[in-house]
Amino acid sequence: MSDNVFMAGYGGQGILVIGNLLACGAILEGHNASYFPAYGPEKRGGSAMCTVIVADSEIGSPVIGRPRVALLLNQIAMDKYFSQIKPGGICLYNSSLVDHLPSQRDDLCLIAMPANEMAYEIGNPRLVNMLMLGAYAEKTGAVRLASLKAGLELILPERNKRFIPANVEALDRGAAFVRDSVAAAC
Repeated sequence: MSDNVFMAGYGGQGILVIGNLLACGAILEGHNASYFPAYGPEKRGGSAMCTVIVADSEIGSPVIGRPRVALLLNQIAMDKYFSQIKPGGICLYNSSLVDHLPSQRDDLCLIAMPANEMAYEIGNPRLVNMLMLGAYAEKTGAVRLASLKAGLELILPERNKRFIPANVEALDRGAAFVRDSVAAAC
């Protein structure tokens, strides 16, 4: 088994948190994982991105030239990275903040998730990242939801552990969105 994913959005959207969580969940399952974060100098509002590779064999490099899966949380990320997704890959994007695709691609599975609206339904607009990660886990099977949930206890600082129940709910709702969505059937 091997999977790679590229995640991008604004700083403050939790891109680095879900990248770290995905790698942690994969390691808890006995897989190898690499997590390669990158972000702008701004504390909030700048660009944030990361790549995660999950594999059963050794990982030679954390760099992904053409990711198989992309999680794109805003229009800037969509405009910049959409063309780099590997043909036959998956693009899961936040349709709350992405209003158009930069080009037509018939070679991708496109999943538009209204993540901001879903996060508001849960009661916390900061859960967009967990909704997207739950959808990714359900669609790809690269890591189990149970492993991601267990990883929350390990990666979140003590001051944020009170938010674990809300994060778990968001992971579950993201997965349910993919299970129940006709658009995610590709």
